[in-house]
Amino acid sequence: MSAVLLAGALSTGCSNPSVDGTGMYAQAGGTSNEDALLAYEHSVAVDLDAPAIVPRLQAIQAACLDARFGACTLIEAQQSAGERPSARAVLRMAPAGIEPMIALAGEGGEAGERTTRAEDLAVVVRDNSTEQDRLAKEMARLQAFEARGDLSVADMIALSERIAATEARLEAARRDGAQHRRRIDTQLLTVQLHTRAGARGRSEIGAAFREFGSTLAVGTAWTIRATAFLLPLGLAAFVAFVLLRALWRRRRRS
Repeated sequence: MSAVLLAGALSTGCSNPSVDGTGMYAQAGGTSNEDALLAYEHSVAVDLDAPAIVPRLQAIQAACLDARFGACTLIEAQQSAGERPSARAVLRMAPAGIEPMIALAGEGGEAGERTTRAEDLAVVVRDNSTEQDRLAKEMARLQAFEARGDLSVADMIALSERIAATEARLEAARRDGAQHRRRIDTQLLTVQLHTRAGARGRSEIGAAFREFGSTLAVGTAWTIRATAFLLPLGLAAFVAFVLLRALWRRRRRS
């Protein structure tokens, strides 16, 4: 009898989604602009003088870590040295801090390309909420069934396994829901810092002068190798030409 009740409880937990989930779908289906749950991502490029690249990256990092423009998380910061230094910072921050942070990044520089994209998470959030609701109700049914005192050992083992699996799925759904909410409540900002075009041009010319000797050596070595490779072919062609010309003259005389 208990085995039959256990099977019934487990099958009920996996049956059709709750009516509340259907109602949520009707409310969020065909989401309008008012219902949209948007996750924004911004990308901006700034051209600066080479010496200003690293200090500007440090200023962006400090402003984020100090929450100068609101809540901010530094996701990534990288820089490349050399004659044409560059840097990159990826931040997740409160929407109100996006523009002030972009203004800080662009101080004394030239604004480059800027893009903004948004992903509507309304359907994803709705589905996640429905899944959490379904799993929570299933967990409640399983826990109520666990409180019974007439379960066999086999039923208790099967029930414990099902409770553990359902709890793990519920925790995963809650983590996904928290991540979705974080993407909606905050925005991602990627700042690219590049060396100015004029500085890049001067750097290219300077590099060309510095590499003149090595370039000349490479060109000379390549010419010597090419000559060594083509010389036997040239000699063979010359001998063939002399023989053919002698044969042609002999035929004319005859």
